[in-house]
Amino acid sequence: MSASAATAPARTAGRSAAPAPAPFESGIRFDQVSVAYGKHGEHTVLDSFDLTVEPGEVMALLGPSGSGKTTALRAVAGFVRPVSGRVLIGGRDVTALPPHKRGIGMVVQQYALFPHMKVADNVAFGLKAQKTPRAEIPGRVAEALEMTGMAAYAGRHPRELSGGQQQRVAIARALAIRPGVLLLDEPLSALDAQLRSGMLAELARLHRELPDVSILYVTHDQIEALTLADRIAVLDRARLQDCGTPQQLYRHPRTEFTASFVGTANLLPVTVRRGGDAKGDGADFAGRPLTVPVGDEVADGATATLCVRPHLVGLGEGPETGGPRNTLRGTLTDVQWRGATHRLCVTVDGHRVLADVRELRTAPAPGDEVTLHFAPEDAVIVPAGLAEGGAPDA
Repeated sequence: MSASAATAPARTAGRSAAPAPAPFESGIRFDQVSVAYGKHGEHTVLDSFDLTVEPGEVMALLGPSGSGKTTALRAVAGFVRPVSGRVLIGGRDVTALPPHKRGIGMVVQQYALFPHMKVADNVAFGLKAQKTPRAEIPGRVAEALEMTGMAAYAGRHPRELSGGQQQRVAIARALAIRPGVLLLDEPLSALDAQLRSGMLAELARLHRELPDVSILYVTHDQIEALTLADRIAVLDRARLQDCGTPQQLYRHPRTEFTASFVGTANLLPVTVRRGGDAKGDGADFAGRPLTVPVGDEVADGATATLCVRPHLVGLGEGPETGGPRNTLRGTLTDVQWRGATHRLCVTVDGHRVLADVRELRTAPAPGDEVTLHFAPEDAVIVPAGLAEGGAPDA
């Protein structure tokens, strides 16, 4: 549990129930949304973005800096106006609506709390802006603070809170208006690793208590996306590159970019070989025949990329039982001790191959010749030519 969670009052089964159903409809639809800046719109920062976030779904927008993920979130919030396309919330076209009429709650990186206001007043701010009846505000504020474990801090100022506690207040303020859509713009980036881990658990809990609220979560952190999201949309260079569940994107990436950005991956150039000889289906890497699954979408002789995760690569020839193994032999260039594992960096015919090996009591030394192995079912063939605009319907 995070440090802030430890100082918060205990939350037990006696906690008050979740808020009543949101008055605003849920679900988000990006309908070919493009955003561009510059005098003549020459700098495109979001290009023909097409994505649906279902009611009650957590969708993470994952990508490097400048990929367009924050721009997409700001288009939903109403802070930027698309040059083309539409933004819909709950089936309603909100492209031309101002932010305060969209029924959204938003939490940004630095929380944006008013330093001169106490916690309760910060949480009440959105309710007052919406002209909520005065008699309802204290109950709604107490409800939101209880949900986020901050009820005991209602009378404090933000400067008297830790970073994790300030983040909880920002979330409480967003939830107090009972939004249909909750927008989170890298909300954990200002927290240290321990607090970040605890807050991920808290956000997951809040999602369970608010099953009708759609959450759009912007991050460049793979762990946050894999931990929290129902689906992940991967962006790069202003375009949607891939979309799927965390398991789909991690285990069966459709593009090289997805494979390299969602987790660490070994990506090796191969030539696809279909079963026209005794070797059967597979791929050839640097003249070595490898046994790997080959999908119907890849033709015989086509160039492709072999993806295998480092934790699925073992040291040595592999066990004698348990099915066939692919082996690669190369020169060890680096050994990194990571506590429970050693990461081995091996050069195989000019290509770097990583292996995360558990319980390695005596590690080989750089310069040693080593053999690596992996199971055929642990490798994925990524066809060439899908990286640019090749995302599936989302």
